[in-house]
Amino acid sequence: MIGGRVLDASAVMAFCTGSSIYARALVWTAAEEGIILVLPSTAVAAAWTQLPENDHPVLEVLLQLPITIVDDLTSTRARAVGRLGGATLDAHALVCAHERGWPLVSDDPTRYTKAHTDGIEIDELP
Repeated sequence: MIGGRVLDASAVMAFCTGSSIYARALVWTAAEEGIILVLPSTAVAAAWTQLPENDHPVLEVLLQLPITIVDDLTSTRARAVGRLGGATLDAHALVCAHERGWPLVSDDPTRYTKAHTDGIEIDELP
């Protein structure tokens, strides 16, 4: 069975800025070991907006890795995210993790304490 991780916007930004050694190690280990990384499209959009322009090329590298899958906010996905409620950015990441049964990686797991997180493992970036 192929395993993977879902990266929320904070994890994507931590990788791109280099603010977390764990985020960098996670991505490069995933690339070496063939572990799939799912990036919700809402997380990509948030990272693009919040990252300094000089970090955009790093985000482009992450998006082009063969192990990276961007989970688009299609009309079907939007309904699932909407049913979960809460902030769209958080709900999209949770839906991705729940659907795949994979851990959600975040530098701020407390943002998910009020959301429906039953059965979702949340890995905190140190």
